Amino acid sequence: MTTSLAVDTQMVAEIKSAIQECSDRGLILASKWAAELHLSIPPNKRKLVNLSSSFIPAFSTSTPARARSPPTSTPFGGDSPGCPQKLTQNPLYLNPTRHADAPLLNDRPPDVRAMESELEAQEENILVTARACVHAKEFKRAIHVLRDCRSSKAHFLSIYSQFIAAEKQAQRDWHKLDNNRHQPPVPVNNSLDELLGLVYNTTDPWLLFLREESIESILRSIAGFPWNWSAWTLLGSCIGDGEELSSLLQLLPLPPTHPLVQMFQTKTLNELHNPSDHELNLCNQLLSHDFFPHSLWIMSLRACVLYHLHDFGQAEAQFEKILALDPYRIDDIDVYSNILYVTDNRLKLSRLAHEFLALDKDRPEVCCLVGNHYSLRAEHEKAVRYFRRATQLDKTYLSAWTLMGHEQVFGEPHLNLRNDNLSVTDVNRKDYRAWYGLGQAYELLSMHHYALHYYQHATALRPYDVRLWQAQGMCYEEIGRLREAVECLKHALIPADPHEITINLKLAKLHHALEEPAEAVAYHRKVVEVCQADLRPIQDYAKSSLEVAEYQMRIPNGDLALARDYLEIVAGSNAEDVGRAAELLKTVKATIQARTMSTDTEVRTQKSP
Repeated sequence: MTTSLAVDTQMVAEIKSAIQECSDRGLILASKWAAELHLSIPPNKRKLVNLSSSFIPAFSTSTPARARSPPTSTPFGGDSPGCPQKLTQNPLYLNPTRHADAPLLNDRPPDVRAMESELEAQEENILVTARACVHAKEFKRAIHVLRDCRSSKAHFLSIYSQFIAAEKQAQRDWHKLDNNRHQPPVPVNNSLDELLGLVYNTTDPWLLFLREESIESILRSIAGFPWNWSAWTLLGSCIGDGEELSSLLQLLPLPPTHPLVQMFQTKTLNELHNPSDHELNLCNQLLSHDFFPHSLWIMSLRACVLYHLHDFGQAEAQFEKILALDPYRIDDIDVYSNILYVTDNRLKLSRLAHEFLALDKDRPEVCCLVGNHYSLRAEHEKAVRYFRRATQLDKTYLSAWTLMGHEQVFGEPHLNLRNDNLSVTDVNRKDYRAWYGLGQAYELLSMHHYALHYYQHATALRPYDVRLWQAQGMCYEEIGRLREAVECLKHALIPADPHEITINLKLAKLHHALEEPAEAVAYHRKVVEVCQADLRPIQDYAKSSLEVAEYQMRIPNGDLALARDYLEIVAGSNAEDVGRAAELLKTVKATIQARTMSTDTEVRTQKSP
């Protein structure tokens, strides 16, 4: 496994700087993420940074104007008057194997930092007031307060506030058309072109983050300020599958051994529902003493990896440890509820639902948790109500849309089921569960061609999921395309458990319908071998034994000894086919005896003069 870059004093200083830099710009979630990550670093490493008052973080973006300000750092005033746009390559974290097109890590020269710090010092009171307005969600007031400011930080706050205000207005205009056939599928922000013009040709990493019009802009933003986790989250939303991620990792300005890259890789593959043991090992390494041993965020990341790997026992234990350390942590509590639902742990799910409902009933994750609680109790109407509440609180909350769609499988309104899953595909077309749910909905309505279309989308996103190939195979069988059904089930066998027999039995049945007895018997024989190796009851493979025996008796020069052995096992059992096995056993023994006598006669004839 690749060794990660250990957390050193430089990295601790950068994380600490990111807390303030993100908070100053109203990026609350990114600031919270950095603060929790900083707190998870061993105290001795954090203390070293606190004692070093002259330490300069490599990627910080504001220089102190007074003695009580944070340590000296670097500004990025892309559109500030008089600010040159020249960037210098930072020598830290250089990647010797970097792709030729990957952006370089960059830092601003000292004179630019000094000019920006002077502007921020002059506008300090205005910036404090504007941040207060942003935190109070009074974005129009923040824009008004910042109207005459010139620093890059003020410029970012102003444009960011304009964007949020425009988004809120678009939402209000969209809801005015509720229950109207002229309502567009999603809210439309008509101010985007104007806002993009304000950040055109910028090199400020924060304004590049706001552009979000291309992956290149995000990569350049990360190169300018790597510890803005919101930029990494935005980059992850642009990735459609594992192959795209592999290609993109080569274009990152940081080496693959950097903790940020490894966290991004693991988080993105979790979002794609496709992590592997490699990502689990990365989490284990990041939780070691040299990195972030107390990080609840990385622990939760690890729990989600285990969940996607279907190791529900270890995932549950990890979530239990997280809640023991912080009983009020709501993030990813919905994933924990999914685990308890799958393992049918009613008591623990019920207790969790009541505790967190009392803690915060207006968090989408809590609504999803309560929905799972009611679903496990077969109270499907209440479950749908809470899942719908979660989607109302956050329209981009994919899990709630998907679970609401699946929940309605138990009811009658399959039209609603289709609409719920279509909402997910509108929000995120890379969520395989939504495509799979749509396939199930159309399959319930016996619209198998439509179901196939959605199953194929799901399979493209998750090509090694046995269920998806099986679902396609069933649809092809229903519409009479048996050859395609066989191919789908053969694909399903690749990632399937070596001890599974259901798919083999289905393939045997399809080959029999295609009048291909040799192939059908090959799968029946595999079923017998697997069951015997696993010491399963004879009833599980009695019919397959009879199929193999009859085939060997029917073909010329068949293996009658094998047929006899299989029939003896079934005839000596209490399986329902024991009578037929006994009759066939008499026949095969008689055939073997006759063949033996015939052979003896031929030998005597050859030996006689």
